[in-house]
Amino acid sequence: MATLTLHPGKEKSVLRRHPWLFSGSIAQLDGRARPGDTVDVVSCDGRPLARAAWSPASQIRARVWSFDPEETIDHAFFKRRVAAAVARRAALPELAAQQGLRLIHAESDGLPGVIADRYGDTVVVQLTTVGADKWRAAIADSLLKAIGCSRIYERSDAEVRSLEGLQPVTGWLLGEAPGDELVIEENGVKMAVDIVGGHKTGFYLDQRDNRRRVAELARDRRVLNCFCYTAGFSLQALAGGAREVVSMDSSGPALATGQRNLALNPQLDAARAIWLEADVFAELRNLRGGASYDLIVLDPPKFAHTAAHAERAARAYKDINLSALRLLAPGGLLMTYSCSGGVTAELFQKIVAGAALDAGRTARIVQRLQGAADHPVDLAFPEGDYLKGLLLQVD
Repeated sequence: MATLTLHPGKEKSVLRRHPWLFSGSIAQLDGRARPGDTVDVVSCDGRPLARAAWSPASQIRARVWSFDPEETIDHAFFKRRVAAAVARRAALPELAAQQGLRLIHAESDGLPGVIADRYGDTVVVQLTTVGADKWRAAIADSLLKAIGCSRIYERSDAEVRSLEGLQPVTGWLLGEAPGDELVIEENGVKMAVDIVGGHKTGFYLDQRDNRRRVAELARDRRVLNCFCYTAGFSLQALAGGAREVVSMDSSGPALATGQRNLALNPQLDAARAIWLEADVFAELRNLRGGASYDLIVLDPPKFAHTAAHAERAARAYKDINLSALRLLAPGGLLMTYSCSGGVTAELFQKIVAGAALDAGRTARIVQRLQGAADHPVDLAFPEGDYLKGLLLQVD
């Protein structure tokens, strides 16, 4: 096994149990290591620190598998880590009956680069790092043993794989496509999941609790759901008794899926649903002064992958929040989110506060919002806290 020696002082992050080792922290690599191989991580004086996956193509040159420098990284290691992740979720009552559930949340479950989501009897795996890619078979087998699923599909087509020197990989690792459309029920609402062509692994499970919150708030309100994708927030608003729900997205196919999702739920009043294909930024500006809503949801795609893109992202977040605040009726609610890892919760709040000031509205934080319990954040890995949201009440 090759040995990765750190520059003086660079062992501090490892001792704080942060799993990333950047190129600038590495003094030398002794021995031969192929991409994805396990390497020993040692301090400048040779003190053993950890075992990590080597990734020479990435600025994150190594990702720690274990902070125990004696632990063997083998098939049994992944079996233990996967079983532990599944057990942690099984111990949380609110997750016990969920048909859609994140089983593995990468670094926060001690498995950098590994995402696994369960939809009924189907598990979708996404491997985003060269280390995770190397252990594909062990990860799939460990999932099979931990939950006994009948189908595992790989969706390793995220753009970040290119930073690791990896090509996209998709296809069935176990079983084959089900004969019927894959449908889950969330908070009493049925939703179709496109594991082959949908975003991420097919569905945004992290917003489960926040969609339920919309249902609690929607009664008799006029709701605008921006960047609605396949209408998860919209259907929950209808289930909660909204007077009208306008779903806006620039993607016609996403809106069509949202309409199919509505059709899966005959208990919902389709006459209260309005579908609008439009550029959300431009349409929000066009609506200023011409419409009034009681509840607006802003759940845009990621604007900043890293802190280097934060300034550009800040302008985009301010633009949509400014427009939304001007569209809210007195006493109205704004549920606004950022899933950009490069935008901190503190910065996001400052951006929204600036938008409120420019809109001439007084807004108060009613609730801070985050991902669901199956998307935990390791205290030593704040980068995992990507989803942040605010529920505001506006005068």
